[in-house]
Amino acid sequence: MQDTSILQVPTDLWPVADFFFQGLGSEVNMNNPDEVSMLFRSFLLLYLTTVILTIVTFKLGFARKLPLMKTVVVYAVLVIGTFLLTLILGLNLPLPESIAVAALILGIYRLRLHKERSGRESQQS
Repeated sequence: MQDTSILQVPTDLWPVADFFFQGLGSEVNMNNPDEVSMLFRSFLLLYLTTVILTIVTFKLGFARKLPLMKTVVVYAVLVIGTFLLTLILGLNLPLPESIAVAALILGIYRLRLHKERSGRESQQS
C-alpha cells in the first residue's frame, strides 16, 4: 500500500516553475509543515508571476478603456481563470513563459505603433 502523505514533485519542470520549486526536491512530505508551507509558497509565487504577466498582456493587448465595473469584472475573471490554469497546467506546461512571450510581442507592437503615430503627427505639423 502506497503512503498518501508523500506528494511526488516532477523534476523536469519548465524554467520559471523550476526556479520557484527548486528547494523542494522530488518528494514533499505532507506531514511536515515546513515542506507543505514551502510547496504553497512556491505555488503562490508561480501564480502571482502568472497573474502579473497576464495583467500586463491584457493591458498591452486591449486598446479600449473600459468602464470601472467592466474592468473589475474582467480582472476578477482574469485572476480566477489564471488560478485555475496555474493549478491545472502550471507544472506541466510553460504557462508563464508563454504569457511573457505574448507580452513581449504586444509590447513591441505597441512601441512600433506609437512611433508610427508620432512620426505621422510630426509630418503633418
